[in-house]
Amino acid sequence: MIKIAIIVSGSGTNAEKITRHFQSSRLARVEIIVTNNPKAGVIDRFQDINVPVLLFEDPKEQVKVLSYLEDKIDVILLAGYLKMIPKSWINAFEGKILNIHPALLPKFGGPGMYGMHVHRAVSEQNEKVTGITIHEVNDRYDEGKTIAQYSVELTPGEDPKYIEQKVRALELKNYAPTVEQWLEQMSQDK
Repeated sequence: MIKIAIIVSGSGTNAEKITRHFQSSRLARVEIIVTNNPKAGVIDRFQDINVPVLLFEDPKEQVKVLSYLEDKIDVILLAGYLKMIPKSWINAFEGKILNIHPALLPKFGGPGMYGMHVHRAVSEQNEKVTGITIHEVNDRYDEGKTIAQYSVELTPGEDPKYIEQKVRALELKNYAPTVEQWLEQMSQDK
């Protein structure tokens, strides 16, 4: 059984979707949710779900958190985590950390490009298509190996809030099944 940690800074809708997706799986299960934000909605969201939430606010706690994850976890999924993953974590989980980005990389990626910032940029550039990219994490923002991309058509100049809704629907529909395919491939490659 592959053990998953999900790292979140926000509401945790993707984390919940992934957790529920794997609840009856023989392949993997979510063991822990990790957040750096004491006000993150994920904390309340997971009160009724049988998965613990670990809060770490102080960056000095990263070493302790990494030690815990190395002992208990096989892969890490980022779901709305807004910080750079420390290099020590990337080294410890090389090729085993996935992120979801709300655009079709390499467009609209890099530092500062998250959430509504991305959707505004997509709107301002009058893009006809946007989407999501699920990629491995390396030591540079949004430059890891692409695992999958899913797209949705836009009307040029579309309102960023409407773009956000379309992209969110893609995330909720595709992140968990893509993770499952990635884990199946990882299991076969062992």
